[in-house]
Amino acid sequence: MTDLKTHSVPGLERGLSLLEMLSESPAGLTLSQFVRRSGLPKSSIHCLVITLVRRGYLRRCERTHRFKLGLKLLTMATAPLTQIELSERAAPHLNALMRETKLTVHMAIFEQNEAVLIGKVEAPALLKLSTWIGKRIEVHCTALGKALVAYLSDENLDRLIARYGLSRHNENTITSAHKLKSQLAQVRKVHYAFDDEEDEIGLRCIAAPIFNHLGRAVAAVSVSGSVSQITPENRGSLAQKVTKAALAISAELGGSPELAGRA
Repeated sequence: MTDLKTHSVPGLERGLSLLEMLSESPAGLTLSQFVRRSGLPKSSIHCLVITLVRRGYLRRCERTHRFKLGLKLLTMATAPLTQIELSERAAPHLNALMRETKLTVHMAIFEQNEAVLIGKVEAPALLKLSTWIGKRIEVHCTALGKALVAYLSDENLDRLIARYGLSRHNENTITSAHKLKSQLAQVRKVHYAFDDEEDEIGLRCIAAPIFNHLGRAVAAVSVSGSVSQITPENRGSLAQKVTKAALAISAELGGSPELAGRA
């Protein structure tokens, strides 16, 4: 419920007003037109516009010197629709994977340095995992996370590690950047990632990346179970099933590992 007594932020209000002006002006607006329509000082408009350009919400046409809405707004507007489409297209494959493996199936996307669960199909077994849609998990110690960040560029991966670190969950957790990079290289080679009790003792997980038509790893699918359910003996066959499901979902999006690139 909106608190009518709470004051709005003036700068944010002005910035949003500029975006609304542009939404009604397909040809774009010049700095002078922003000033006339808003009634604000030119210096204030200039600061707001420059900030919005730097953040990707506006772009400036060099030929006409007009400002137009940036692609970041389009990306933000379509992101929920893209996620809904992904979930809908993936659902039959997630259900089939659970039936085939009798293990709990998850799907996740990479968001703000973590893997976020956007899909779950619970296995009909006594072991119930404490996971839920929206749960955020670290990327360096989970199969889903490793499948997602395996296709980051070395520069972006180094930046991620430097900023957030590699926290230790137990004695199996990878805390070495060199070892993590070695595992991620293996993920790119075999197209699946493995979590061998690295996040939680007693649990293992196998995950494979899902690619879109641009070759980007936009999500990952996994099976999770106890160490008695995922063993050295059945790891290979389970990995094949997970990879097959990921390939099927990728095909729904027009993607494949052959198109994969590092971003």
